[in-house]
Amino acid sequence: MSGVEAPLGLAFRLARRELRGGLSGFRVFIACLALGVTAIAGVGSVSSALTRGLAEGGQDILGGDVALRLIHREAAPEEFSYISDGNAVSVSAEMRAMARSAEEMGARSAGEIGARSAEEDASRGQTLVELKAVDDAYPLYGAMELSPQMPLEDALAIRDGRPGVVVEPNLLTRLDVAVGDLVRIGDEDFELRATIAHEPDRVSDGFALGPRAMIARDALPGTGLVQPGSLVEYYYRIRLPEGARASADIAAWVGALNARFPDAGWRVTDRSDSAPGVRRFVERVALFLSLVGLTALVVGGVGVANAVKSYLDGKREVIATFKCLGAPGALIFRIYLIQVMALAAVGIAIGLAFGVVAPFIVDAVAGDMIPIPAEMGVYWGPLLLAAAYGVLTALAFAIWPLARAREVPATGLFRDIIAPVRRFPRPVYVAATAGALFVLAGLAVALAEERLFALWFVAGAACVFAVLRVAAEGIMDLAAKAPRFRSPELRLALANIHRPGAPTPAVVLSLGLGLTLLVTVSLINGNLTGEITKELPERAPAFFFVDIQPDQTDAMESLVTGTPGVTAFNRVPMLRGKIAAVNGVPSDQVEVSPDAQWALRGDRGITYSATLPEGSSLVRGKWWPADYAGPPLVSFGEDLAQGFGIDVGDTITVNVLGREIMAEVANTRAIDWTSLGINFVLVFSPGLLSSAPHTVLATVEMDATPEQEEALEREVTSAFPNITSVRVREALDAVNGLLEDFALAVRAIGGVTLAAGVLVLAGAMAAGFRSRVRDAVLLKVLGATRGRILGIYIREYAALGLATALVAAVAGTAAAYVVITMIMEMPWHFLPGTLALTVLAATLVTVALGLLGTWRALSVPSAGELRAD
Repeated sequence: MSGVEAPLGLAFRLARRELRGGLSGFRVFIACLALGVTAIAGVGSVSSALTRGLAEGGQDILGGDVALRLIHREAAPEEFSYISDGNAVSVSAEMRAMARSAEEMGARSAGEIGARSAEEDASRGQTLVELKAVDDAYPLYGAMELSPQMPLEDALAIRDGRPGVVVEPNLLTRLDVAVGDLVRIGDEDFELRATIAHEPDRVSDGFALGPRAMIARDALPGTGLVQPGSLVEYYYRIRLPEGARASADIAAWVGALNARFPDAGWRVTDRSDSAPGVRRFVERVALFLSLVGLTALVVGGVGVANAVKSYLDGKREVIATFKCLGAPGALIFRIYLIQVMALAAVGIAIGLAFGVVAPFIVDAVAGDMIPIPAEMGVYWGPLLLAAAYGVLTALAFAIWPLARAREVPATGLFRDIIAPVRRFPRPVYVAATAGALFVLAGLAVALAEERLFALWFVAGAACVFAVLRVAAEGIMDLAAKAPRFRSPELRLALANIHRPGAPTPAVVLSLGLGLTLLVTVSLINGNLTGEITKELPERAPAFFFVDIQPDQTDAMESLVTGTPGVTAFNRVPMLRGKIAAVNGVPSDQVEVSPDAQWALRGDRGITYSATLPEGSSLVRGKWWPADYAGPPLVSFGEDLAQGFGIDVGDTITVNVLGREIMAEVANTRAIDWTSLGINFVLVFSPGLLSSAPHTVLATVEMDATPEQEEALEREVTSAFPNITSVRVREALDAVNGLLEDFALAVRAIGGVTLAAGVLVLAGAMAAGFRSRVRDAVLLKVLGATRGRILGIYIREYAALGLATALVAAVAGTAAAYVVITMIMEMPWHFLPGTLALTVLAATLVTVALGLLGTWRALSVPSAGELRAD
């Protein structure tokens, strides 16, 4: 056996023999790794199940092998002939509209409304719906499920001269109607035939402001909602022949379609990416939660280091004996590295086991709440990644204490019992530790879809880690330099914070990182929620009115401005257009920054104006004259202009109603979106767009009660049934609901980080158990009562927990402030309640865990300890 192989084989044999002694001292070590690996593997597995579900169910979710979307216009005869040649095609029209109880409208006409209370009046009013008009071929894939069960064609058919409608169940409550009642949409009364139990392609529609209402496409003209320029989206869902549904065949068909109609202006989606918006949302949430899980694993790394140090402290005599017998330092390092990695494998295996079952647990607990179909199974990619993170974390945090034991001579190991020696490891071990941490961070960034976000997250976590480490040293230094208090209990408590071997660094790092994350998330969520529920509604208009026809604008303005409580009425023309090219480069070939890619994914709202819109300020260039009548000019939002890399004088081509319009960039604007007023990223000069079919968008500001606001809404939509009203407060409530759901998920994973911190804290207390026992015995021998000893430790743990919480509160507040003010560009509000709760909770947790370990130490008989010494 060679000189290299013999020590390695010997190290394995000795490590195996020592491991026979059990897992004593490594329970926290294993728990920390298991918890972090579980978080990463679980999030990755659930995300994979959802994205696989989107991919596998692509046909059902999309409603076809390919879907085309056109805005404002239907497909031309030539276009429809091409897409329907040999294919099955389902055509639907989707738009937002107002639904009312027909009984309510009849009561108003008859003057019967006065007998009801304001509350009853509000409950039987009207509501915004997502209207979908489908043909007889719908759905091409999947099944439409209704309650009571019946074919969709029968539910929507005309009976006794009335067309049918099916709706989502929550619409019944909003309108106080039941199956069999009449519901008015636009100018038409529909008989409510059933509620929707399952709509196969609902997920692909994305964010909804109201419940679904579905009617027959032939009944749509009777509503009077479709007017020139109305915001109607026409969907053409296509099922290709049986032998032409392979991915390559679909891609070839889409390529031929785009080549045949390059200027159609439609958005094409195929079943391979049936819900791109939903997929991106799932991937981004999964990325963020995975990074938070990685933070939990790094927090657990502190527990790994503590457990290894504690274990090696218990092996001082063994290591010293090995060295006295001539064992080289490399052999010592290998013996205990093998043991540590073997035990790390146990913790990683436990975490992977929980990660495997995570999708099934989520499906069982919250499957009905998730609108995305999940494909349950074992996903090896996330599991392998979580295992790699676990191995790297164990290595990164175990090498340092192992290297220290390698370097300390036998005599130094014995002296370590009463006088610990700080010795810096050899450069090779320092490099190995740094390398493991670098690979850990590199994997997190390299494997992320949003690499810039991952890089900032990792850099921020590293900075917080460094700040907490410095803070721990500062706390110990302050405790050492504190004035001599008269209370002996307080003096001893402060001495325990800075004494050799004190758990201060472990406590500050473990609890501090988890608390910092929770403070950051809570403050960001609190600021967003406050902005959405309190600040924005105070500045925002009461209503957005959509799909106003130009010839209705003056009459509507007279009606609105003559209503008591109305303080402002603003209106602008609105069209929809798709960015087709930038400086002559087609949009699918334009290179833009990640935060600007959204502008190329679909249609954008556009307008024209002779004057600079309110809420905007010029950044570059000049505004065109009020009487400008030259070639088309466009004003760009400054943020988007920077993302596109364009400047004044560049050109942009926009497809509007199938016609491409090229305009020169005249200026860029800074836009204040927080006012929720009318503003557009793209504002064109008057002229060419003025003659295009368009509608008018209006906002109404009111200083009135909710009942007065609803009365105005009813009056406007009754006088103009084609106009759709969007209540700002309801829209903000919907957005706030999404934020709350996301914040709940982040808090759950953040709770894992805090749990890891608590485990590390418990491990640090366990590591110092022997010294606590010795201190307690000496104090009891010197006459201290159990109550006074507990008083000492309560002061120590309270001071340590309070200091840690204050550091975390400052770090978390700073991080949240940067995100809110610099990234989201929103006003900052200090939330003292959140910070106070954090400080109090951290202090109580530290005291509770500390006292738990101290009570055990106080229970050890003094005689046995004295005889042992």
